[in-house]
Amino acid sequence: MNLNGTPTKLYNVGINYKKADVKVRGTFSITKENQKLLLEDAKKNGIQGLFVVSTCNRTEITGFAKHPFELISYIIKYSNGSLEEFIKVSNVYKNKDAVNHLFNIGTGLDSQILGDYEIVGQLKKSFKQANKVGTTNTYLERLMDHVIQASKEVKNNTKLSSGTTSVAYAAVQYIVDKIPNHDTKKILNFGLGDIGKNTCKNILKYTSNKNVTLINRTFEKAVEFKETHPNISINEYASLKEQINESDILIVSTGANLPTINHTHIPKNRPLLILDLSMPENVDPAVKNIEGVTLVNVDELSKITDKTIETRRKEIPKAEKIIDTYKNDFNEWIASRKYVPAVNALKVSLQTIQKDVINHQSKKLDGINPDHVEIITSKVIQKITTQFVKHLKQDDTAADVSIDVISKIFNLEELSYIEND
Repeated sequence: MNLNGTPTKLYNVGINYKKADVKVRGTFSITKENQKLLLEDAKKNGIQGLFVVSTCNRTEITGFAKHPFELISYIIKYSNGSLEEFIKVSNVYKNKDAVNHLFNIGTGLDSQILGDYEIVGQLKKSFKQANKVGTTNTYLERLMDHVIQASKEVKNNTKLSSGTTSVAYAAVQYIVDKIPNHDTKKILNFGLGDIGKNTCKNILKYTSNKNVTLINRTFEKAVEFKETHPNISINEYASLKEQINESDILIVSTGANLPTINHTHIPKNRPLLILDLSMPENVDPAVKNIEGVTLVNVDELSKITDKTIETRRKEIPKAEKIIDTYKNDFNEWIASRKYVPAVNALKVSLQTIQKDVINHQSKKLDGINPDHVEIITSKVIQKITTQFVKHLKQDDTAADVSIDVISKIFNLEELSYIEND
């Protein structure tokens, strides 16, 4: 692809749970507000295709650039992480590797908990935001469409997502496994983002606990959630400290940029389990030094494995086979797209010759019908361009050499096509 006349490549740059722990991931987390500013900044600087994903497990940018540092600089600018730290824990994927990485993310193969499909919804939201700002293009739209379709087929036709295992579910599983008489404990859920909603739903679905309270900064959202989940209680944000004092378990999924829970909220001399599902961490790590407090973060929760995960691992080959089908389909589309500039330029050149010849011969030959001649010669042009495309698609064809030869013969401007190596 060309960016302001300069060839660019597709890159995926970022950090994820494989190299960066929850604390480091927190420093590179990009808020929703900053994601929008990042996209607008990239658009202003001429980036023609880019979207950003920032979740509890990863912060990544996928887009076109002359050099990966162009994208890396946006992560550094709009997060609290440093370039030095990024270099230590980052991944950089180019062209086909970037495409493969996106397929693995979208199908749950690259999730911290294998088969966790919460990332699919997050991908859709991120891409929708980029599309709204105007930083998507035909290439990325087609790629995301194939990723989403592959995700659906993997979910429907394999057991990669069998059972119920996600960060939201792992939190509930931790409570069930670790807390005696958990059904009698008072649970407070603070925050109502996607993970907060799913955690509340999982508590109601997988336990018999009838003592669940929800607090959200925006009270109207809590009221709306209660309308479809009448078995929970809701309280105003102003009562947060009071509710924590009355609770045995606190689940935090507020998604703020700074801690929303610190030592001033925590009661003394009584046991309290705190599950921090936020990214960056929204519970000040210092609270674990308070007597009676047990603090668990997303990395610790992700280590919870059972036979469900083992079943999922056996499904990886099936998932990979499905993914390969969609990747091949995408690559075929790329193969057809990358020759479009050359074929269109050739067609225009032939049409110019066609027009000149018809005009010239119409003056010399009596009784000639220019319309009939145009119809016939247009079909000839179509056959020539079709044959040229077939030639470029042949495995033994050096496409760049062929395009260069045609450019010289017909005096075309310098042509290029999307690389996918």
